[in-house]
Amino acid sequence: MSTESWFFIITGLVIFNYLFSNILDYINHKNWKDDIPNELKDFYEKEKYKKAKDYSISKNKIGFLSSTISFLLVFSLLVFNGYGIINDFVSSFESNFIKSGLFFLTLFLINTLISLPFSYYNTFVIEEKFGFNKTTKTTFFLDIIKSSVLSILIGGALLFLALYLYDKINQGFWLWLWIGLSILMIFINMFYADLIVPIFNKLTPLEDGELRNKIEDYSKKVGYLLKNIYVIDGSKRSTKANAFFSGIGPRKTIALYDTLIEKHTENELVAVLAHEVGHFKKKHIFSGLVFSIMQIGIMTFFFELCLSLPEISLALGGSDISFHLGLIGFSIVFSPISMLSGILMNYISRKNEFEADAYAKQTFNGEDLALALKKLSVDSLSNIYPHPLYVFFHYSHPPLIKRLTALN
Repeated sequence: MSTESWFFIITGLVIFNYLFSNILDYINHKNWKDDIPNELKDFYEKEKYKKAKDYSISKNKIGFLSSTISFLLVFSLLVFNGYGIINDFVSSFESNFIKSGLFFLTLFLINTLISLPFSYYNTFVIEEKFGFNKTTKTTFFLDIIKSSVLSILIGGALLFLALYLYDKINQGFWLWLWIGLSILMIFINMFYADLIVPIFNKLTPLEDGELRNKIEDYSKKVGYLLKNIYVIDGSKRSTKANAFFSGIGPRKTIALYDTLIEKHTENELVAVLAHEVGHFKKKHIFSGLVFSIMQIGIMTFFFELCLSLPEISLALGGSDISFHLGLIGFSIVFSPISMLSGILMNYISRKNEFEADAYAKQTFNGEDLALALKKLSVDSLSNIYPHPLYVFFHYSHPPLIKRLTALN
């Protein structure tokens, strides 16, 4: 296939991805209904329901503007040879790692500068207006610095690994890259709560008391040993409630946001825990890990395939095969496959969520879980009428009403 053909394919995919994403957002927004569903009439007053709709409108507007600016940036880099200009700038260096590192660092800094105003507006205008924001400006900018440094360190390590394997092995390097990325993913999954979370938040062991006793009693009842139970200071950034599980084997950890504990009864919190335990008992964590590893394998295979085609690098403004231009081309060319795998993963995830809900109902109490789900949705002003097509492409969890129906 010619260089010109690859240029039109890459440009066409960028345009398609932008249009398709925004069309889905539009029809999802238009799916809001005026009537409050019967399941939530005790939780939603008309004024608060209107507030949820207004929140969705505000988020959609800033999201559309942000995605449009990002699209125009990528489109301009393609049409006006921006990638080629950056490539020429870094080509004076001898080290391939320095060349690619500077190339991606330049793009990272441009993207950060463009996204910063939108992130700031979202936090201090939209989230503030609707009563969610608790982030100080100091915390906001410290988060950006920390996440940027973390991204550069991890991204740099991954780039070094990929370049090293590419230089040493070349043909067939995708297999070793697959193994390396899979090991890294498992490592991060195991030690996320120990290494990553403390950079941004404070984790405190859940104090002895009624809640901890109930959680431990339930864990013993279902044969699920859980010792690492923490409270995370989510209230320093937002009033929204959340919880997460991480780790494998003895590294299993549960972190409850302080806002979650504040807004929910002890039985509701145990019900949420029971749902998460259901994922482990039903082997969802293991199967998800296997699917992710398979996904990485497919990705690295196509990555090597793109690197072997000099026309892709030439289409992006290079004069010869270029690792970093090949990676940019791959990220765009792979997007249809990524979309298909995302649809499959989301479908499996939604099915797993129903199974975990059923497990919580069977081993603890379905009514408490339903109450917790209602409170979480209403308090965060979630969209309770997502369009089925949007759910099909983007939702990893079933819509609230479907989950409540299944729990009855």
